[in-house]
Amino acid sequence: MIDRPGSHDAPDGASVAAARRRYSRQLLLPGFGAAGQQRLRDARVLIVGAGGLGSASATYLAAAGVGVLGIIDDDLVDESNLQRQVIHDTAAVGQPKVDSAASRLAAINPLVAVERHRMRLTAANALELVAAYDLVVDGADNFATRYVVADACALTGRAHVWGSILRFDGQASVWWPPHGPCYRCVFPQPPPPGSVASCAQAGVLGSLCAAIGAVQATEAIKLLTGIGRSLVGRLLVHDALAMTWDEVAVRANPTCHLCGPRADITQPRDDAEECATPLTRWSAAELSHGLVSDPDIVVVDVREPDEWAAGIIPGAITLPLGRIGELDVGRDARIVLYCAAGARSAAAARQLQAAGFASVSDLSGG
Repeated sequence: MIDRPGSHDAPDGASVAAARRRYSRQLLLPGFGAAGQQRLRDARVLIVGAGGLGSASATYLAAAGVGVLGIIDDDLVDESNLQRQVIHDTAAVGQPKVDSAASRLAAINPLVAVERHRMRLTAANALELVAAYDLVVDGADNFATRYVVADACALTGRAHVWGSILRFDGQASVWWPPHGPCYRCVFPQPPPPGSVASCAQAGVLGSLCAAIGAVQATEAIKLLTGIGRSLVGRLLVHDALAMTWDEVAVRANPTCHLCGPRADITQPRDDAEECATPLTRWSAAELSHGLVSDPDIVVVDVREPDEWAAGIIPGAITLPLGRIGELDVGRDARIVLYCAAGARSAAAARQLQAAGFASVSDLSGG
């Protein structure tokens, strides 16, 4: 259990009665009761990402009565988010995600305070932000942020309630040294840039976010109230297509650079970004001008075939990201790649750079 002295003012009689009505079904749970509800009320939880996982975990933590929820996200709500990020609605498209999420959570439970952090969690600000909360629910959608979260949690002693989703598969665990391993014990370094597709590239089943996000919310509630057995030391693996839940035992790595006896990571590190090869990015105007001044520029569309029907840049080579290694042009060719939003073209550009192509750029924003 996470111990934290109560920090809220004593509630008056009317608010106590309202809370009893709102949380009556929780108060009946064995081992939970009024003491467990008070622990939730006194807790501060930081949710990293107001996306698919954050939507589910934040909703259930607010409904359960966690006293303070911090939401950190620097993104705006996009129409493509609505299929899985159910904390946002159509009217919120174009709004900052932290504002949309805070509005929804206030409607769900006005007894919960929401702190908005409209920014990206980085190696520079992570320690200060994480230290201000009792526990972190990690719904990050990229490796750079995941490793920053992991480092900050381990260095501040905060439990790291982690989830990950892609296509039809999900994983969840609680990383919390010295009670169990940290994230780096099991995943020491991020994969090479472009080697793992993102949800934007590979897709994700919307309801999978609810399944894994609900696991994260449950783990957070258990840790805060001291009930049940947590996922510390266990990696939960979910296959939504087969509808199976499996469990893998995980242990602390005695040579871990973050939490081992000879750990040398003393500040959060953005390993994923350090591994990335710097890219040259073109704007649409720069590409248009470049095609006029240099007709030998090779333009490559790395979207999937079903996306090409919406239109391609005239003269572009159509070659999906998974087949980018088949590109048959000279190593000295000037290459500009593009996709729908920029993520796949950046991954393709890094693969071509690694293969020895001398002049590779991608179209910013797709």
